[in-house]
Amino acid sequence: MKLAVIIATFGRKEQLAHLLEHLGRQERLPDEVVVSAPDETHVPAYEKPKFPISIVLGRRGLCAQRNQALDKVLERFDVITFFDDDFIPEDNYLRLVDRAFHDHEDWAVVMGHVVKDGARTAGLSWAEGLQVLAAERSKMPVKPKIVDHVGAYGCNMSIRMKFIGKLRFDERLVLYGWQEDIDFTSQLRRFGRVIGLSTLHGVHLGLKIGRVSGERFGYSQIINPIYLIRKGSVPASFALPLMGRNLAANLVRSLWPEPYIDRRGRLRGNLIALAHLLKGRIEPEYIQKIAA
Repeated sequence: MKLAVIIATFGRKEQLAHLLEHLGRQERLPDEVVVSAPDETHVPAYEKPKFPISIVLGRRGLCAQRNQALDKVLERFDVITFFDDDFIPEDNYLRLVDRAFHDHEDWAVVMGHVVKDGARTAGLSWAEGLQVLAAERSKMPVKPKIVDHVGAYGCNMSIRMKFIGKLRFDERLVLYGWQEDIDFTSQLRRFGRVIGLSTLHGVHLGLKIGRVSGERFGYSQIINPIYLIRKGSVPASFALPLMGRNLAANLVRSLWPEPYIDRRGRLRGNLIALAHLLKGRIEPEYIQKIAA
């Protein structure tokens, strides 16, 4: 199987340099890594790696950048693995992905187990992420646990290329996207299973640089799920509870916000979105009109 890795990046040159170097430790090297960025200022200098690297430039926003990378690899690979630029995969990650798709023809999407997610905390440094990964190594299950999902978590997800066809990430989910991963991968369930595999380990650093403002993100937390329900790609049984949990968390924690999360900004964004919903306005791209 030919396997490519796609990394969309924005404002994280140092972390991207770490990841490109780290991928050289994979037991099964990628056949190509495609880095997608708005321009060359987001791409670090790097030493000649053990695998080919292609750089595609010109578009901004997670969905747009992933789409321009997909166009680069179309029909040349069997499997595409998406890594966030702040994700650290275990050294056997790509080898296990290759085996999973080889052994299971009915699997369309495979995502790994995030042993620690810095997006839920203040975030992790690269060194801290490596420490977590090393500590979890001895706990890795011998027999994989296989779980079906509505969609995949985009920080680490692999897709059988032949099922993608003309499908692309929805560019109405602008900037950071949010739920673009669920939207995209849930549409692939008509071709095969969307699987979470417990033996695929990695750490998501959850860096706060390169993300949108609290108010913009809060708006997306409400509007994007409703938009995807209306689009028909994500079931209401998944999207509405997600929306409700986020709204409740922002409401309660805005009284005593975490220092690393702009809860009050998120709540303001939630309320703007709810006001728009009452007017029948479902416009994910509106966040571009909210101050950064």
